[in-house]
Amino acid sequence: MSIYMLLSLLFFAASAAGLWRIFEKAGYEGWKAIIPLYNFYIWLKVINKPLWWYIFIIIPYINVFTLLLMVVETLKCFRKDGLGEQALGVLFPFVFLPYLGFSSNEEYTYPDKLPPVKKSAGREWADAIIFAVIAATIIRTFFIEAYTIPTSSMEKSLLVGDYLFVSKMSYGPKVPNTPIAFPFAHHTLPLTDYTKSYVEWISLPYYRFPGFRTIQNNDVVVFNYPDGDTVALQMQNRSYYGMVREMGRDFVWRNYDVAARPVDKRENYIKRCVGIPGDTLQIIDGEIFINGSLLPFPEDVQFNYQVITDGSPLHNRILERFDITDAFQRSASEYIMALTEEKADQLSQLGSVRQVRKISKPASYHENHIFPFHNNYPWNEDNFGPVFIPKKGSTIDINPDNIMLWDRIIEVYEGNSLDVNDGYVYVNGEVADTYTFKMDYYWMVGDNRHNSADSRYWGYVPEDHIVGRAMFVWLSLDKNKSFLNKIRFNKTFRTIR
Repeated sequence: MSIYMLLSLLFFAASAAGLWRIFEKAGYEGWKAIIPLYNFYIWLKVINKPLWWYIFIIIPYINVFTLLLMVVETLKCFRKDGLGEQALGVLFPFVFLPYLGFSSNEEYTYPDKLPPVKKSAGREWADAIIFAVIAATIIRTFFIEAYTIPTSSMEKSLLVGDYLFVSKMSYGPKVPNTPIAFPFAHHTLPLTDYTKSYVEWISLPYYRFPGFRTIQNNDVVVFNYPDGDTVALQMQNRSYYGMVREMGRDFVWRNYDVAARPVDKRENYIKRCVGIPGDTLQIIDGEIFINGSLLPFPEDVQFNYQVITDGSPLHNRILERFDITDAFQRSASEYIMALTEEKADQLSQLGSVRQVRKISKPASYHENHIFPFHNNYPWNEDNFGPVFIPKKGSTIDINPDNIMLWDRIIEVYEGNSLDVNDGYVYVNGEVADTYTFKMDYYWMVGDNRHNSADSRYWGYVPEDHIVGRAMFVWLSLDKNKSFLNKIRFNKTFRTIR
């Protein structure tokens, strides 16, 4: 038994012993404190709270806040009304509950018979702030959360500077893996560079509540970055695994601080889901085919185009007129621009423009930084696949020639040991020629197809990484504009399609 498990058992035993004596002081049989579920019913009677509180006791994650609130209400029954006393009780219930139960100096008073407590203005403010933080945490965890778009990977569907709401209810909210964390911070404490905003003393397994719908092809989805389980802290904008492939593991570990992150503390990404569980996906000349049928392009999808002029420069006012934000000038007459098909057609009508050509890498061209990073699959971002998107319960054949497609799923996402020796694949120490998936997986691609780090570069997105569905842009700001012109009024208050 690990030290963590031993300490956890001691903490729970101490709290149960304290409740035993508290129940007795309140006039109930003490042994009821050790009867699972029934003990919460008696506890609610001790603190005189309605039985509908029990609903919150059985809801994962929310029950943590409910039980801490019940500890506070228990402290009040012993006239511990100070903020400091209640804070210590919440932090150390395994100490305070036994003390209240076993101390002969502490007397229980039924809540209705307690004298009114006069709170100072400071205490009123403190209580209000604590309530607001808890309420906001529950809302952003289970219902809806605000996000901002930091990169151009989804342009022109979503723009840099868009502020949007993401629905956690659509696909079902998931319980945080790390419930003890600094409020409103993701993985790093504010005003620090690398200090973790969470602790892993309590780590919860993956659990998702039922949602209103399942993920559909072309949904815009927020998810935790699958490659983000390990990060080089000084280069957090890059994939650790990509750095290892490029520089070597020893170099990365010598020159950077490397840290691991739980699923819920990995970077949040937003992309379009183009492949759902059970699909077979293939990209041909930039067009995505699902199960052999062309997946319709989103209205504002972008590709890189080569733009040739007669030597006349395309000034900023022209770029602004055509809403071009990703542009690179190669020479006096050549530009590389990210354009929608509509903007490409319009740009080709300019008198100084000689040619506008969509860029597409030939199928014969192999990019070694494209998943699965192996010569057996010489793919690139424009010509890729076919690949099967794993569905929970589906079974595939595995062998040394194709294991690079599935090794990360088998070993990292689904927690098996994996080895390849002497022409055989070993899963959990046994020779295996098939594998059955434990989770659903998805394939995510950015709408700015040539300027997006997505599944083409790191593979499948497991279901336990899904955060929510992007629903609504409530504000859009252009960082390059002056204060009065910063708000994009025509892009504000719009639904996401």
